[in-house]
Amino acid sequence: MPINITDITTSTTDTKDATDRGEHELSWQESALCAQTGPEFFFPAPGSSTREAKRLCGACEGRVACLQYALANDERFGVWGGLSEKERQNLRRDAAGLRRG
Repeated sequence: MPINITDITTSTTDTKDATDRGEHELSWQESALCAQTGPEFFFPAPGSSTREAKRLCGACEGRVACLQYALANDERFGVWGGLSEKERQNLRRDAAGLRRG
């Protein structure tokens, strides 16, 4: 499933207070497929494949929320929301370019 950059990079802030946002931000973790597997898929050794992690992420209903969390919290390691570190970095760069342009 393609990722809509605008949906992912839009701020998750709204009229809710910070506590409600914090609890809501992490609610996706309860049903996430990664919670049912080991971290070795999502934090592979340098140079190792991320294919299995991305496959699991692709089937996970929490994928978009996971990616939003990773971007909002500047997660720099591992696979989050189906994207590797480099892919998230590129997504941030592309989104910044869209905002400027």
